[in-house]
Amino acid sequence: MGTFSRKLGAAIFLFFGMMYALEVDASAIELTMTTLDNPDQVVPTLQVFLMLTLIGMAPFLLLMLTSFTRIIISLSFMRSALGTQQMPPNQVLIGMALFLTVFLMGPIFTQINETAVRPFGEGLINQEEAIDTAMIPLREFMWRQVETSDIELFIRLSGDTFESLEDIPDRVLIPAFILGELTKGFRIGFFIYMPFIVIDMIVASVLMAMGMMMLPPAMISLPFKILLFVMVDGWSLLLEGIVLTFR
Repeated sequence: MGTFSRKLGAAIFLFFGMMYALEVDASAIELTMTTLDNPDQVVPTLQVFLMLTLIGMAPFLLLMLTSFTRIIISLSFMRSALGTQQMPPNQVLIGMALFLTVFLMGPIFTQINETAVRPFGEGLINQEEAIDTAMIPLREFMWRQVETSDIELFIRLSGDTFESLEDIPDRVLIPAFILGELTKGFRIGFFIYMPFIVIDMIVASVLMAMGMMMLPPAMISLPFKILLFVMVDGWSLLLEGIVLTFR
């Protein structure tokens, strides 16, 4: 309660400080609450509330409905396989994943802007039509990446039947797509780990043969793993391989 009270007091102090700075009489401010008898008056308010909710969820939609999930999982596995702990930092990996997502999703974002965002801004379509139009290219992207087994799983869990793929709603397609992205990211991580595990095994065998069993193999193998990664231009190979998995 002490922290909350301090925050509340700071907010009240800031409010009255702004009133004094703007030379506004605080006593002239009146807050009134009225009841609405017409339901049509409530609809615009709900629409604004839903729009603000969607804006707040935009970062999560960017992460879940695009290629970001697979990319960041692959980059995290690469850092873990190298054994460099926090190098590169999380901010670097997230930034790299974001820009690579923009690179891959650029044509889709352009199509959404031309078919949904711009017509909505010009008043040619309403909000519902804009959302439905914006989901068309995203659904096409997710359908190209989703696994048949994943979509069948969520169709079975939903308990519904659909006559065609176009009838499958977003509430079924999106979790199936996310599950597939997680699976593919871990598959990539498995192949990333394999050469570095070989290096760890070789270093551990050499140390054991030399009687240096107390020396941590991970500390000795780290320079060799970094050297191998740099010599084969590992970052270029990794990013190229990730991009090709979406083609």
